[in-house]
Amino acid sequence: MINYFNYYEFDSPLQEGSGQLMDKSFLFMLNNARHIANIPFVITSGFRIEADIYRLKKEGYKVSPNSSHLKGYAADIAIKSSGDRYIIIDALLKAGFNRIGIANTFIHVDNDPDKPANVIWTY
Repeated sequence: MINYFNYYEFDSPLQEGSGQLMDKSFLFMLNNARHIANIPFVITSGFRIEADIYRLKKEGYKVSPNSSHLKGYAADIAIKSSGDRYIIIDALLKAGFNRIGIANTFIHVDNDPDKPANVIWTY
């Protein structure tokens, strides 16, 4: 456990225990962001395995074949309101994240060192 999170929260639904494969620096930063935000972060997607990518594509989602989730550098956080969205994005930025994707119902965040920094995108 890292203060605010348990590793199982990051498990792929197809591989129990895969949350243990999350990058520790990512979890440290996310834990810090959760502390700054002072509201719960509900993780809807953490570590993914190749079968998750196949499943999501089959369900009609656009999924990158080089997803940062596959390397343990990413998580999606559920959003309940625009106020929570603001608080969480503000906290992620203050914690040092510089790769954020914004959707209606979730925020994607990652610290993948192999991808461009200082980007925010929408889904």
